[in-house]
Amino acid sequence: MAEKRVAESTVRVTAENVGGIDETRVEFTPGVTILSGRNATNRTSLLLAIMAALGSDAQPLKADAESGRVELHVEGERFTRTLDRQGDHVVTGGDPYLDDSELADLFAFLLERNEARQAVQRGDDLRELIMRPVDTEEIQRRIDRAVEEKGEIERELDDLDALAEEKTRLVQKRSRLDADIEEKREEREETVAEIEATDADIEEKREEKAELEERLSDLQSVRSKLEDVRYSLETQRESLASLREERDEIDAELDGGTETAASEIEEIRQRIERLRGRKETLDANVNELQSILQFNEEMLDEDGSDLLESPTDDESVTDRLRGDGRTVTCWTCGSDVQARQIEETLDRLRDLRQEKFQERNELAAEIDDLEAERQEYERERQRQEKLERERQRVGDEIDRRERRVASLADDRDDLQDRIETLEAEVERLQDDSYGEILDLHKEANQLEFELDRLEDELAEVDTRIEEIDDRLDDRDDLEARRDELRATLEDLRTRVDHIEQGAAEAFNTHMANVLDRLEYGNIERIWLERTQTEVRDGRQKVTKSVFDLHIVRTTESGVTYEDTVDHLSESEREVTGLVFALAGYLVHDVHETVPFMLLDSLEAIDSDRIAAVVEYLESYADNLVVALLPEDAAALSDSYQRINDI
Repeated sequence: MAEKRVAESTVRVTAENVGGIDETRVEFTPGVTILSGRNATNRTSLLLAIMAALGSDAQPLKADAESGRVELHVEGERFTRTLDRQGDHVVTGGDPYLDDSELADLFAFLLERNEARQAVQRGDDLRELIMRPVDTEEIQRRIDRAVEEKGEIERELDDLDALAEEKTRLVQKRSRLDADIEEKREEREETVAEIEATDADIEEKREEKAELEERLSDLQSVRSKLEDVRYSLETQRESLASLREERDEIDAELDGGTETAASEIEEIRQRIERLRGRKETLDANVNELQSILQFNEEMLDEDGSDLLESPTDDESVTDRLRGDGRTVTCWTCGSDVQARQIEETLDRLRDLRQEKFQERNELAAEIDDLEAERQEYERERQRQEKLERERQRVGDEIDRRERRVASLADDRDDLQDRIETLEAEVERLQDDSYGEILDLHKEANQLEFELDRLEDELAEVDTRIEEIDDRLDDRDDLEARRDELRATLEDLRTRVDHIEQGAAEAFNTHMANVLDRLEYGNIERIWLERTQTEVRDGRQKVTKSVFDLHIVRTTESGVTYEDTVDHLSESEREVTGLVFALAGYLVHDVHETVPFMLLDSLEAIDSDRIAAVVEYLESYADNLVVALLPEDAAALSDSYQRINDI
């Protein structure tokens, strides 16, 4: 079992036709691995091979080869990358470690042309580099969706508040109805008792009484029906008035809205599609330019290394290439050209890439504006359609209720005629002896009717209270969801700030630690300050974060002053670039997805300081692979693995 674990922890790299490598195979275990050798010994090519197998977009196919291959065994798994030349392009294939290598290219593959290192040396926008892997557009889309859902929930909660107020009024009404019903029942019982007492005195006139009671019963029934009809008629008229008001409100809202034609929305959609097509083309151009730049920069470093051996302390590699007019063999056409010409061409390509990137940002801003305009049109059109449907529904309901009102009015007139007839018959039948009992029966009938009406009204109130209670049961869930959305919005709105703040804090912390170890004489502090500035983004001005790099020096007399990046030595710039890359590595948790950190082109830093930098970085990556000259490698710990033959 122990042998199996050792085998799974061993990293094995096999490469064919990569950079300057014809064929090689190397093995090492996790930790620090030193690639020791002179220039033009394929150290950089091996790093490019590892990058390719990990999924980098770098295309380090050997200049005179039609195809190449890299195989990487790590963590007990096998990953491959193939390189095939097709015309002027190199097509990659295989099954690499990463699906997307952007984070690794920026913050883990720290070769000489690494963008993080170069950005510090050139004074580029450091904030843009740190935030490039963050999909701010997707964050904004999620914010918009959360805001919309939160608004809907808050509207529902407002409705529930209104229902809660309605319930309070209904509970008060129910109490009044209970009291009224109890009072009517007592009155009815008293009236019934009086009727029974009066009945005992006129038993002998039962035959006449029976006919009279029949008419009274009919009269009570018709009066009850009449009250029901009147109550229904009043209710229908109130509902009809409310519906008419609602229709007037809808008409006013429709008249006050802006009519949105489907053709306008379609025209905006087509414009968005055209702009997205242009943006995709620009994205492809930027990616292709980046690949071309990275490949040519790495090849220039590899092929031009034999011209750059042993530069003086005061003379940089770039100065040697630009100043002495020496030539290198072009890896694309095979002719001899001045290295300066290649560098000038690369500078023009960098400018072109920046122009394309700026144009792409302007297109993205225009697309966002048009998308917002299209969504606003869509919402207005949907609102109008909803209002039209609601107006149709209200109109249909008005028609139905008008027919119902007319029918109830006819019923009321018929019942009133019937009551008049029955009252006339009752007057004919009653005499002095029956006057009192007839009045009591009338009173009893009226009390019975009022009691029925009150009980019906109470039942309606109870039903409405139950309906409201069912709705109010949703309040806890809605409030919990609203709290979740508030937390989500807070997280989304502060996520970019947290990343920016974390990057600045990480840089400042690690820069202080590294400077303390490297003991640069008159550098007091190098730190990033995160500030806000107003910039133009497309057609509008926006507030944007900016990373300002500060250098504080100390004179021999102890006076401190602020300096600029331009005045840093090459060694100091290289160390600053490496620490900035480490900040990005940490803030984006690159170690969770990439088990490698690769270092190259550290010659500008003296040996002891290289050793200190490597010692500092080794705790942050499972595999730290460093390409060094033999004299620099000699200053590092003997416990580190070394590969001398590639």
